[in-house]
Amino acid sequence: MTRFFEVVHRDLRLALRQGSDSVMVVTFFILTVILFPFGLGPETNLLERVSPGVLMVTALLASMLSLDRLFQADYEDGSLELLAMSPMPLELAVAAKMLAHWLTTGLPLIVVAPVLAVLLHLPADGFAPLLAAMALGTPVLSLIGGIGAALVLGARRGGVLLSLLILPLYIPVLIFSVGAIDAAIQGLDAGPHLLILGGVMIAALALSPWVAAAALRQAVE
Repeated sequence: MTRFFEVVHRDLRLALRQGSDSVMVVTFFILTVILFPFGLGPETNLLERVSPGVLMVTALLASMLSLDRLFQADYEDGSLELLAMSPMPLELAVAAKMLAHWLTTGLPLIVVAPVLAVLLHLPADGFAPLLAAMALGTPVLSLIGGIGAALVLGARRGGVLLSLLILPLYIPVLIFSVGAIDAAIQGLDAGPHLLILGGVMIAALALSPWVAAAALRQAVE
């Protein structure tokens, strides 16, 4: 576990030193959400109705912006080969990089989301399910996105191919996240939606590092 946290710390230091990815993700999230009131008009009822979907779809798209660089820098400078040959299992190193990606992209989105929810007139009952859905859903985006980033590593136009690979896999996260928020707004129980979303996160956490590590081994060979 010491090596695991060393990889997380290394990736966090690199992300903070560069800073562009996190800023780009949060800026895209904010600007895209701000555009919806201008496009849909100032009608409060309309914004309330579409706000859960707008927030979750925009967060999903924002989290994808930095995925194609998740392993790219390590692949280009040879660090990925060192990780593959190190005593630490490659699956553990992949999980560490996925965690660092979530900390620099998913976590800032969770922090900003309530402010943007106010802008979209999200009812008060929807705030807690929104935070819960994003806390469970954004890690899944990083985990599944890590698989896609590993599969397209070294490919030409990898960003486009990455989007085609992982967008269908993001649909369950979107459905159950929006379902939880809508249920709470309508006075229903959001628990079943969040439980399913939690199950998806556990499944992704168990499978994604193994699948991504297998793809990375093929890339370095």
